[in-house]
Amino acid sequence: MKEIVKNAKALYKSAQESNWEGRASNPDMGNQYWYQEITLLDLTTLDEASLKEKEIDIALLGYVCDEGVRRNRGRIGAAQGPKALRERLAKHPVHFENRRIADVGDVICEEDNMEGCQDAFSSIISKLLKDKIFPIAVGGGHDMSYAHFMGIWNVVKDSDKRRVGIINFDAHFDLRPVEGRPNSGTPFNQIITKLKKEGEHVDYFAVGIQQQSNTRELFDIAKKENVHYAINYDCESARHEMDILKSRLSSFIANNDYIYITVDMDAFSSAYAPGVSAPSPLGFTPYFLFKMLDFLFESNKVISCDIAELNPSLDRDNVTATLVAKIVDYMVSSIKI
Repeated sequence: MKEIVKNAKALYKSAQESNWEGRASNPDMGNQYWYQEITLLDLTTLDEASLKEKEIDIALLGYVCDEGVRRNRGRIGAAQGPKALRERLAKHPVHFENRRIADVGDVICEEDNMEGCQDAFSSIISKLLKDKIFPIAVGGGHDMSYAHFMGIWNVVKDSDKRRVGIINFDAHFDLRPVEGRPNSGTPFNQIITKLKKEGEHVDYFAVGIQQQSNTRELFDIAKKENVHYAINYDCESARHEMDILKSRLSSFIANNDYIYITVDMDAFSSAYAPGVSAPSPLGFTPYFLFKMLDFLFESNKVISCDIAELNPSLDRDNVTATLVAKIVDYMVSSIKI
């Protein structure tokens, strides 16, 4: 692991104790809060043997990069998302059991070198998966998903079980063609194109798509590439709508060996997530996502997760950062390990 980090084409910053502070609690009660439970690691000091000795189950990894959002003419600030997540999560009470959680630090974009940041991020994701550690990543722009998927793909592509389905909770398809340089709006087009070149196929299901947030061209690309999607009006917590969507997702899950879940925070209504580059009042609720996560984790096929586009500079009273913290906590409690 330390060689991967040292050879990376981007800056790496180890987990920082200053991001994990909280109130004191009765020592006789054991660890009561996340800041007491989390293990902080510096990957530059760990070789493969020492990482395995830690017996980590789940690793938090930050993608500190605004460059993809900037290239996509969005409002920058998501590079501060990983730090804000940790500061909010530190104060959450612990209710999960038998889970060893580590913060393994951040991959940081230098100047405009998003591609170097993605390469380093992919390498760390691959290493975590090879060591049987479940990654939960936090961004940063949604360009993180190209890096994250390629990290997964590099682990499974030579095996008999190599079909990785992507489920993206998002208001946007992020299927824009690459014109010049990739950005936060191109990751899933990049993934589809990359695998086609390798003679492979990837299934992609976008949940929460808003017609007002996607051009006709993007809907045409989705149709051409056989992308599955559910529009925001179908993303309700009512039993009827949930049953219909679960039925569609069941077929999708059955067709794949693994599932990679990515959550763009702009998929939520701005009432719950104002701190994003492109807020909208038409998104879904946290309750919808939590119910869907329960359903997806029951498949025992989820291989990795991430959360993108938390922008603390646009947040209100830490509402969005707190929601991201609750999502991470929910994932940790619900993941089948």
